[in-house]
Amino acid sequence: MQYQTQSAVPISLVATEQNKVLRNTYLMLALTMIPTVIGAFVGMSINFSFMAEHPIMGALLMFGAMMGMLFAVTALRNSVWGVVALLGFTFVAGVFLGPILQVALHLKNGAQLIAMAAGGTGIIFFSLATLATVTKKDFSFMGKFLFIGLILLLVASLANMFFQVPAMSLTISAIAVLLFSAYILFDISQIVHGGETNYVMATLTLFLDIYNIFVNLLSLLMALSGERD
Repeated sequence: MQYQTQSAVPISLVATEQNKVLRNTYLMLALTMIPTVIGAFVGMSINFSFMAEHPIMGALLMFGAMMGMLFAVTALRNSVWGVVALLGFTFVAGVFLGPILQVALHLKNGAQLIAMAAGGTGIIFFSLATLATVTKKDFSFMGKFLFIGLILLLVASLANMFFQVPAMSLTISAIAVLLFSAYILFDISQIVHGGETNYVMATLTLFLDIYNIFVNLLSLLMALSGERD
């Protein structure tokens, strides 16, 4: 009885700490939507003609900028500056939504497609977040498979920059939506089961999941349902 009483306390404390990380992550994730939306409005007003003329170079520059800020967030994750860096990263990510939003808004039903992509992303996130949180099932076994899938997706995306095959673009977007949806289950499971204890990093991973689902879902909707003049 004495052993059970002593061991129950740490388990209770661990569960409380995990719930605290999850709660802080959700609050921070909601907060990151503000600079993202502001950045998106800024991005829609920027002339991205350079990226249109040099799509490969533009994509690589965007990727480099995002990676640089990701490293900054990671390095500062244990201080208040980590929160500042995270909010700065989400603002820049919002700005980089400019090109795809500009293309979407040139369609007759572009605003509707953007709303559908945002709504679909929200439904996917809340459904999978609820599943991972309520069931408390451990999805850590998915980690290796998801990482391999991510590498293959990056390779395919880089290859398609050169070949520009429409059918391949649709396939990549569809796979990306599925892959990052699975990552939501994995990332929230990591928080629930104590695999991730830093809410800045937890927020960053979930933000990237949501961001990639939105971008690829919007790409699919534009390709399949876009009404051009």
